[in-house]
Amino acid sequence: MDSSIYLNMMISAAWYLIPIFIFAVIIKSAWFKGVLGEWQVNLLIKIFLDKNNYHLIKDVTLPTEDGTTQNDHIIVSKFGIFVIETKNMKGWIFGSERQNQWTQQIFKHKSKFQNPLHQNYKHVKP
Repeated sequence: MDSSIYLNMMISAAWYLIPIFIFAVIIKSAWFKGVLGEWQVNLLIKIFLDKNNYHLIKDVTLPTEDGTTQNDHIIVSKFGIFVIETKNMKGWIFGSERQNQWTQQIFKHKSKFQNPLHQNYKHVKP
């Protein structure tokens, strides 16, 4: 009995599962969550800030002494220049302004990430 017939039948019956699996992996990735968070902030800025008084600049990479730094959002207005670092996270967030890393906790799972206050300081440092 040829098992390739059964294999071909299984593949032809489940071919649609492959794109669904790839889509699910992408949506669950940290990269996609970051892009989604930045998109949401961009949308809110466009909706709620007066375009005559505020100008949004997105995703700016600037040179630093030790490489480069990436700014998520820069808002230029007659009231000042606002630099916004976006984090799209859920769960409990623990950290103080002086700690280098903060902790995200979802139930018993903990993960560390760079302190966004330090990160934003690097963005606006002269």
